Amino acid sequence: MSNVAMNQAEASKASVRSWLAIVVLGIAMFTVVATEFAPIGLLSYIASDLGRSPATVGLIVTAYALIGAGSALLSAVLPNQFPRKPLLIGLMMVLAAANGLAMIAHSFPVLMLARVIGALSHGVFWAMVAALATQMAPPNRKGLATSIVFGGMSIANVLGVPLLNLIGQTWGWRLAFGTLVAACLFTALLMAIVLPQIKAEGSVGFATLGSVLRSGKLWRVYTVAIFTVAAHFGAFTYIEPYLRNVPGIAPAMIAALLFGFGAAGLLGNVLTGALIDRFMKPVIAVSLLLMCVSLIGLGTFGLSSGVWPVLALLVVWGTAISILFIGIQAWVLRTGGAAAIPASAVYTTVFNSSSGVGAILGAFVLNKAGLSSIMTLAGLVIVMAFTIVVLDRGVRKTS
Repeated sequence: MSNVAMNQAEASKASVRSWLAIVVLGIAMFTVVATEFAPIGLLSYIASDLGRSPATVGLIVTAYALIGAGSALLSAVLPNQFPRKPLLIGLMMVLAAANGLAMIAHSFPVLMLARVIGALSHGVFWAMVAALATQMAPPNRKGLATSIVFGGMSIANVLGVPLLNLIGQTWGWRLAFGTLVAACLFTALLMAIVLPQIKAEGSVGFATLGSVLRSGKLWRVYTVAIFTVAAHFGAFTYIEPYLRNVPGIAPAMIAALLFGFGAAGLLGNVLTGALIDRFMKPVIAVSLLLMCVSLIGLGTFGLSSGVWPVLALLVVWGTAISILFIGIQAWVLRTGGAAAIPASAVYTTVFNSSSGVGAILGAFVLNKAGLSSIMTLAGLVIVMAFTIVVLDRGVRKTS
């Protein structure tokens, strides 16, 4: 075999290993997101077992999001000399320990402690994983790598959380957390076997974090994220009571409609992977427009229509928000350049904070104006994000 053929064979093997490592990071994202949202479907069981109200137990979800938002900034200042592979494996082991502590918790304070520990790991992991995946991908496939990693998030929402809920209903909420322990350990093993030794590229540290926070270009991206994420969670947090008020939708149908929303998110993942590297600005702009139309549609005629119009609007919304979660993350990484990890860390903080703020604002609108107004207002907020994207000249296709 000639040297050229040998070099091509080695390059092909390296490419396969790189994409396999990116898929493993997607599996890791699945595990991390399933851990974050697992308690949502188990609140009543946990509350009954620990003798607390569901509202009190719900604090473990809010605290997790807020602590995860803060801990994400840690990844921005970790020295480049620190190997990323053992760090990722270590963070996954911490998450396994946190889920194990939650599984055996017999008091609310212990359960809260377990969630705090898990959130500290969660924020750092999420902030790093997409940047590291794009580092392993070819230059013209960074968007595809981001799509694969965030595909884990979509699958966690579509399959992981409902599966954990089913386990909790059938065998108890503790076994649901035990399942997460096993998932974390399995994921850590996969990362140990498949991931290469990754040394982070670019700049990190407090000085770089400061430059990220002063970047006007990045703050345009972050502002789009703030409007998009707040609008989404402000509306989606109250989607279940909204659907209960749609004519012709029985309570038993709500799960199927939500599954349709999640399945549309998987479609969004596929579309993003195919298009984001070549058409970043059009993909983001069109997705914002579609999300705006679907939300305003739900707000203006959804509660007076029926099953099929609402399902169609949910599918459009689910597809659009999945594309936007990936597209905005890819935009952050591209704009951040050498400071991709600190830029991603700030984005993770913005994302988690905006989701909490959106849910709070949604509750305020619900109390003042009702379910339809939540959807309409969320759609109008998306108009502001759309305007920023259209006017921004920095969102171009990747070369």
